[in-house]
Formats: sequence, C-alpha cells, structure tokens
Amino acid sequence: MCNSKECAGYFKSQKAYHRCFLELRRKWKSYGKTAGYITLRETSEEERRAIGGIVGKVFYEKDIRFSVTEFEQGLQKTRFAPVELKTVLEEYFEEVLFTNQGQKQEQQRKRIEYLEGICDCFVELGGSESASVSWMKEVISERKFGYQILLREFGKDPAQAENLAGNVGRALMKLGSVQMTESECPLAVFAAEISGNPHYFDRGTAAGQLLIHALCYWKKTELPENAHQWRELLQSVGIVPDNVSSMLHAYGLRMKTKDGWHPAYDAFCTLKEPYVITMENLRGITGIQAMGNSVYVVENEMVFSYLINHAKDGNLTLLCTSGQLRAVALELIKMILDSGVGIYYSGDIDPDGVGIADRLWQKFGDGIQMWRMTPEDYENSISEENIGDIGMAKLGNIKNPLLRETAEHMKAKRIAAYQENILEDLLGDL
Repeated sequence: MCNSKECAGYFKSQKAYHRCFLELRRKWKSYGKTAGYITLRETSEEERRAIGGIVGKVFYEKDIRFSVTEFEQGLQKTRFAPVELKTVLEEYFEEVLFTNQGQKQEQQRKRIEYLEGICDCFVELGGSESASVSWMKEVISERKFGYQILLREFGKDPAQAENLAGNVGRALMKLGSVQMTESECPLAVFAAEISGNPHYFDRGTAAGQLLIHALCYWKKTELPENAHQWRELLQSVGIVPDNVSSMLHAYGLRMKTKDGWHPAYDAFCTLKEPYVITMENLRGITGIQAMGNSVYVVENEMVFSYLINHAKDGNLTLLCTSGQLRAVALELIKMILDSGVGIYYSGDIDPDGVGIADRLWQKFGDGIQMWRMTPEDYENSISEENIGDIGMAKLGNIKNPLLRETAEHMKAKRIAAYQENILEDLLGDL
C-alpha cells in the first residue's frame, strides 16, 4: 500500500502521465483487470518520452499505442515495485474503483436500499397494510407507478427524493380519511396540509406526477392522458382541482339545481346575454335546458361574439370553448347530450382545430355533428397560412369520416382555413 501511494504520488506530480492514467482507469473499469490497449492521439514529446520510459518503447509518431499489460509490467521495473495497477489507480484518483458492471450493481443496491427505507418509514407511519406500503412494494417489485420519477429525483438529490416519496405516501394515507368522511378537499389546501406548499401537487411538478402514479396504483387505472382525465382521477379520490380556470362562454342555456332553475342563468337567458360557466358553477347542477332544438359550439371567441350579436332569432344556444376542450366543456357537453339534445360543433379547419373536433367525436360519437367543416367549407374559408410538417403529421391521425375527407384536401393544399372567413355561412345556419 505504501509503495502504491508513493508511486501514485510520483505520477500525479508528472503531468505528462495524466492522459495515460485517465485511459488506464477507463480500461480497468471496462475489463475489471489488466487488459486492453490504449491509444493516445496528438501526444506531446514529453508524453511520448514519459510513457515510453515505462513501457520500454521509443515512440516517434504523435499517435501512440501500447497495452495496459505493458504499462503494468513496466511499473514492476521501477523503484516502487512491487505494485498493483488497480491500487495505484485508486491512490492516483483518490477513489475506489469498480468495474462499469460493478458500479451499476452498486448503484442499483443503493436505489433499492433507498426505496426499502421509505417503505419501512411508511410501515411505522401507517402500518404494514396501509396503501402507502402497498404502493411502495409495487414500485420496488414491478418498477412501475413512479419508479422512474423516484430514481430521477434520487439522482438529483437523495434527501429531497426521500422527502418527496414521504409526502406522497402521507398523501395516500390522508386520502383514505378524506374518502371515509365523503367530503371533498381542494387540491391547494390538500397540498398545503401535506407539504406546507399549496402548489406542491400541481400538475407537472415532480410531486404532482408522483402522486398521480400512486393514485393510479391505488385506483387500479391507467395514467391520465390529458387534463380532463387528470381532473377526473383527483375527483375520484375526493380532491377538487382548480375549478375556476376551467371555463367556457355560453348563451341561451338554462341550468337546474335541486331547488329549481338557477336564477342567475335564468336571468342571463331572459336578458339574452352571454355568460361564463366554470367547473365550480357546475357543482350542484342537476339538469340543463337548451333554447331551440340543438346546441351550437364554436371554438373561437370572436366568432361566438359575432354570432350572438347578429343572430336575428335570439332563441338559440351557443357555446364557445376557446380552443382546446377544458374539463368544464366536456362535462357540459355530456349533460347536453344526456338531455337528448344534439350538438353541432365548428372549429378552425387547421390541424389543431380538426384534431379537437375529431377527439370530441371520438369521445361522444354521433351526438356530435360537424358544423361547417366539410371539404367545401374548407375551400370557402381557406387562408394564406401554410401548414408545416408537424401539422401535416397530425392530419394523419383523424378518425371521423367527414373530417378525414377534409384532411385529405388540407394535405393537398397545405394551407389552413379559419372560421372567421365563413361567418355569414355560420350565421345563416343559425
């Protein structure tokens, strides 16, 4: 050991050997023994002379090659002999050397030890039969339900990762008590009670993602694919997400509570004025009634305003989703269809607009009729805006027969079309 330390000290003091030692370490990690060849390119004269003195060669070219065995044998001819190359390398780099495979095994051992430690904490907190313990056992055994998130966070900061897992485990335990009381808890309040931070479990945060994975294990369901499914999953365990930012604009739709027709919405309908509906507003609504025989839905706010301001007959129901369908839109559309009223949907005839319409049809079927989204309507509303390659790729996934036909025309022209260009046609239909 003393010889190895002295030997390593000598080589550390000679900069000409540093690149050589980096390669020696890499080779040892690959093979776990003295093996392989080392090639150093564009070496200096000092490097060639120093390494040649150890391996017993004279190097003339700038690119040099020698075996690891030659280097170790050369060490045994120095004043430091006898020495072991591995021990010299460990002294040189001041670290314990593992082979690449051994290092992976050691890392995996630490990961499992970390996860099992969390599981033991959950046993102490809630008992061996708690949902948190079951979840963590599944994470360890199946490498699912948040396993990758935990390893990712462990790689960044083991202490923070342990705190993260602990908070999600406590959240599962608390959710059991929330469901037992059949009460609902706002997401921000729930997050603050668990972590002190009301945004801790927000969608997109590491904690929010891990909580969803844990809930999917608990509820035996698949991961949410969109914001609506995310909201539904949380609501299924008594957690109420933000119910204000999910909203749409409406005109001519009456809503009923257990005590009768909602007076505020009745007033808007009587005055023939538009209004906003949020998810919070839908709480306690037991039924709806549309003016007219159909409900019309548009994507664009400007189109919505134009139609309600210019319609000669105000006896109509019109909704505006403002682009991507939020949870409140999907919930309200379901209620409308359940009431027996059909829906006509019209959006921009561009890749995103056609995609929204297609997903709506896939979810609710033929209760949703496409409104002014035919190939002819596309030609009448065409703009000068080109469709890029990403948009073109989206058009290949359309399932609705009519929209698929329209998409073929879009593929041929690679130009988007917009509702604003057929306002008179939309108004005429009303």
